[in-house]
Amino acid sequence: MFRKVAFTMYPIRDVPRARKFYEEIFGLTPGSSGHQGDNWWIEYDLPDGGCLALTNFVPDAPSAAAGGTIALEVEDLDALIADLKSKDVAFKSDIIHSPVCRMAVCLDSEGNSILLHQLKPKA
Repeated sequence: MFRKVAFTMYPIRDVPRARKFYEEIFGLTPGSSGHQGDNWWIEYDLPDGGCLALTNFVPDAPSAAAGGTIALEVEDLDALIADLKSKDVAFKSDIIHSPVCRMAVCLDSEGNSILLHQLKPKA
């Protein structure tokens, strides 16, 4: 049966632009990657588990309205939002509050949505 989510994949069109966004703006370190000609697969392993993969092997267009969105757990949502806005990252929402978390949705360089998520301290 199912064991875990192996990775979340986002389609990209401009590989150098997408890598700059995820590596320089988000500060992620690339792990496994490879290419066949101009078609790339790049993985970013996260410190506490999970993997985000970027690829232009698929014909899918990047989209903030495609349905699936990765949610990245963050340590300090307010500081991260301020930092990303200073780097001209576009946001689709203000902070969204729930009983257990706070979150905001931004767009990557390709137009895919990313949910930034911070759990509230347990009482």
